[in-house]
Amino acid sequence: MKATLAILLLLCISFFGFAQNPYDVAAIPQNLKPYATAVVRNLEETIEIKEPDNVIYHLKEAITILNKNGDDYARIAIGYDKSRQIKSVKGVVYNEFGLPTGKFSERDFNDVSVISNFSLYEDDRVKHFKPSVNSYPYTVEFEYEIKQHQSLALPQWQPESAPEIAVEKSSFKVICKPDLNLRIKENNFQGKMQTETIKDQKIYSWQISNIKALRNEPYLPDPHTFLTSVEVVPEKFSFGGKPGSFTNWDEFSKWMASTLLKGRDEIPAQTAVYIRDLVKDIPDPKQKAKKIYEYMQQKTRYISVQIGVGGYQPTLASEVDQLSYGDCKGLVNYTRGLLKVAGIDSYYCIVYGDHYRKRSIDPTFASLQGNHIILCVPFKNDTTWLECTSKEIPFGFLGDFTDGRNVVACNEQGGKLMRTTEYKTSSNLQIRKCTFSIDKDGMLNGKMETRFEGEQYDNRDELAGEPYQEQIKNLQQVYLIENLNIKSFNLKQEKTQQPVAYETIDLDAPNYCTLNDGRFVVPVNRVNFIKHPLKEVRNRVLPVCINHGYVDKDEIVYQLPDDYKIEQRPRNVESSTPFGSFNVKIEVKEGKLFYNRKIQINAGTYPPETYQELTDFYETIYESDNAHFTLIKK
Repeated sequence: MKATLAILLLLCISFFGFAQNPYDVAAIPQNLKPYATAVVRNLEETIEIKEPDNVIYHLKEAITILNKNGDDYARIAIGYDKSRQIKSVKGVVYNEFGLPTGKFSERDFNDVSVISNFSLYEDDRVKHFKPSVNSYPYTVEFEYEIKQHQSLALPQWQPESAPEIAVEKSSFKVICKPDLNLRIKENNFQGKMQTETIKDQKIYSWQISNIKALRNEPYLPDPHTFLTSVEVVPEKFSFGGKPGSFTNWDEFSKWMASTLLKGRDEIPAQTAVYIRDLVKDIPDPKQKAKKIYEYMQQKTRYISVQIGVGGYQPTLASEVDQLSYGDCKGLVNYTRGLLKVAGIDSYYCIVYGDHYRKRSIDPTFASLQGNHIILCVPFKNDTTWLECTSKEIPFGFLGDFTDGRNVVACNEQGGKLMRTTEYKTSSNLQIRKCTFSIDKDGMLNGKMETRFEGEQYDNRDELAGEPYQEQIKNLQQVYLIENLNIKSFNLKQEKTQQPVAYETIDLDAPNYCTLNDGRFVVPVNRVNFIKHPLKEVRNRVLPVCINHGYVDKDEIVYQLPDDYKIEQRPRNVESSTPFGSFNVKIEVKEGKLFYNRKIQINAGTYPPETYQELTDFYETIYESDNAHFTLIKK
């Protein structure tokens, strides 16, 4: 009897123990599950600044992956180098009931170079691990500790790393000596920072809980404008073994120029002699700079390393000169050195680069921001911006990766916030003229001529320099014309400061028209069309953000078969909204159908409640673009 009671007691303890398991998915509050692909069950981050060159960072996180779309949030990646050492790593994987199914440690991580086979980056490495789990939901709990020998680039607290992540609870602590002044930037933090002093330590702490996931709505603004984050920068710090201090962008720029950039743009004597000889007969400084820039483009190649990886200091210009490759930091620094040889000053500029969302350097908080470097050449009558990572981009042209945003320019005399060139909607043009004929078998023959300007100049940039057959394959993915056969293709780029690209294509497409009950059904527009209607979103929460405006004009002339006539044609369309305008005009005369289409999209940020109007606007375009006309025998 006693034995039976003991067994029952153990079973009850086990049952209640499992029922109270904190990682049981059933324990997640129901209000956190809508729109979530993953839920942060607990995230604890601590930064302890023991000395300016001795910082301990500890992270402990448990995250539940609800479905396959959240798998990437289970991946753990830890970067390290000479100034940042991993001290410990461990973790456990749990099933949906919160029961452990496996453990992992540092030996299970893959250890790879940031950029393999390139000597400039041999010290920069990443350890990464993703559990092999195919049953959902599951939870990954892990923790690691890092020791770093600098106190400037401290990890930011970002409890929600993406809109579709919910947070059950998260905390952040910074521990330092009471006399160390910290500059703190809070973004979208709804609570209140707590501070306390215990003996010889001051503790700053932040906490949040029960943060709902956000629907991943189309045309989202920059996530930094609505997700929670906290950034901390000591007023006095150590970086690269040297003490430093700044409190604003002017001081930051002076520190950057005098510490991380000074002396690193020295060009080898032989190359310096060559550069001076290259431009000796060019009197105009801007034309000199153009010649030097084009020399750099042809000599070097770009290796992708984000600014925060591989250190914040550019590679020596002499090494880039010798090896002929570098990341954005190294190539900008090298170009800066080449220009200096010719007596031309330039600024090393930090920027956030992104094709899809524009993000500016925060003017109110000086810190190690940005993910990319560009070069600014301040000529007497204008300011020229240089993207140094592309062999093809024209001198003075940035494109949509870095246009129209704030950057910080670094100079020993004191830097400043500047704004890159902004390409206006009316200048971002794609102008196309098509001359097509349809034969009695429904085959399409014809020619397309397209001009690209402004931000749309680089619509075909990826084709430049590619083998001809690769160009043809890529174009067949661009133009979704059934049975498309490209007979010839030519791309001409005028690399001026306001560049223009010209594309000419001769083509045919068998069975372009569908024969149906004695009639030919002909797609009116398969050269530039909306492929899918915009996703319906009810009760939108976040603003509608259109980052890039543009204008497309398409003129298509169809020569009809002699013995056929138009039976039915699409209607003309005219639509105007705050987001842009759309116009289609169709005429039939002299055995031809003339189709003219113009769409203008206006960059801007619009209230959430206007999204339905944008959806209706795109539905109008979609229906018009996918319309047909029919031909019947006379």
